[in-house]
Amino acid sequence: MAYPVVRQRNLAWLQAGRLISALLVMIAVTAPAVAQSDTRVAVSDVSGAIGVATTRQLTLAMGRAQAEHAEALIIRLDTPGGLVSSTRELIKQIVASPVPIVVYVAPSGARAASAGTFLVYASHVAAMAPGTNLGAATPIEIGGVPGVPQPRRDEPNKDDKKDDKSTSGTQSQSAAERKATNDVVALLRSLAQLRGRSPEFAEKAVRDAATLTAEEAHKQAVIEIVAASMDDLLAQLDGRRVTIGGAEKSLATKGAQIVTIEPDLRTQLLSVISNPNVAFLLLMIGFYGIILEFWNPGSFVPGVIGGISLILALTGLSALPVNYGSLGLLVLGIALMIGEAFTPGIGVLGIGGLAAFVAGAYFLIEGAGADIDIAVSLPLIVGMAATTALLIFGVIAAAMNARRRVPVTGAEQIIGSIGQVIAWQDATGQIRVLGEVWNARAARPMQTGDIVRVVGRDGLTLIVDS
Repeated sequence: MAYPVVRQRNLAWLQAGRLISALLVMIAVTAPAVAQSDTRVAVSDVSGAIGVATTRQLTLAMGRAQAEHAEALIIRLDTPGGLVSSTRELIKQIVASPVPIVVYVAPSGARAASAGTFLVYASHVAAMAPGTNLGAATPIEIGGVPGVPQPRRDEPNKDDKKDDKSTSGTQSQSAAERKATNDVVALLRSLAQLRGRSPEFAEKAVRDAATLTAEEAHKQAVIEIVAASMDDLLAQLDGRRVTIGGAEKSLATKGAQIVTIEPDLRTQLLSVISNPNVAFLLLMIGFYGIILEFWNPGSFVPGVIGGISLILALTGLSALPVNYGSLGLLVLGIALMIGEAFTPGIGVLGIGGLAAFVAGAYFLIEGAGADIDIAVSLPLIVGMAATTALLIFGVIAAAMNARRRVPVTGAEQIIGSIGQVIAWQDATGQIRVLGEVWNARAARPMQTGDIVRVVGRDGLTLIVDS
């Protein structure tokens, strides 16, 4: 009777062994697949105004993503806008990219305003984190002078009814603004049609500066994904189909390795010096250094620092929408203040130079060519104007006064001094002046004890007069 019990036990152990073996086989099959997974997703962070440095950063990121055969390039974006020229260049590169571009507005609190909205529309896949927003894509130069109320396009100007001839310039400007607006609207609508996104909001974002939150953008088909984190984004991207070079591609991003692409040193330096305030400071340091080097030749240090700073400033300004008339006004202001120091008068040159300096600095970076307010900080302008005036009117003027001052030491001090004759014969003799005995001559005879005044010097002989 014990045999059936033993047989049942053996069968139980046999089944357990088979189950363990099956589990080991599954682990052996799946483990190498996980370990050998080499799918990569590149990530590049863009924060701040979009400019030449951003274009370089993303160009290098796209090239590296392609070289490493990345599944996609995620641009983590937080920007208030930027230069129109840089934005258009980035749009062309994103549309032509052989690597799928995902623009992800993140983290929470970030925004994709103005130029950022264009990059979102140009991307193959658009995503936003909760608590972010996009829109307000009206370039500043289209909206008129900031802070000045503008007449509505659908309402005629009251002055137009009074005199059509006197308002021909206003009408021409309105036509130019409408032309520029329609051009920007057409660009954004074409991107919306290319990517299958909402063209209605594209037009509102430009004409009415409309904005949307992440959830609203998702509901209105402006973006495809709302993701709270990078892992969430990768999970939602997995299996999504995008069009690359006219062919569809299915993304495989779940569990992919994230490769962060940092901007190189050159890009970081370009980003720093293309800041309007930094470029303006470097420009002023360059001017100061060169002026001091010319004033005191041979010291080399001011000239070297000034030359390097001036070249860096010009490099930074070349990446900004510079008003060259204002740059000339800035230089003229410095020249006028220097002229006041060398030819002191009633202060006309100095006051005019200071006014020209402030005006040139204020309008140095013009709004045209940018969709955000790119300008030199007003407190910085005031501070640099005061520093420049102090440097020129104080240091240089003091140096000029010192040069004009009568010497108080050396042989030149004797001229104009009072002495006493101690010996004299005919037209020559000896006098005591400033505690020293000098040979002297005069146009007429002198007597011992006469008080004389030194009027000149010929070598070691003083010329005196009574």
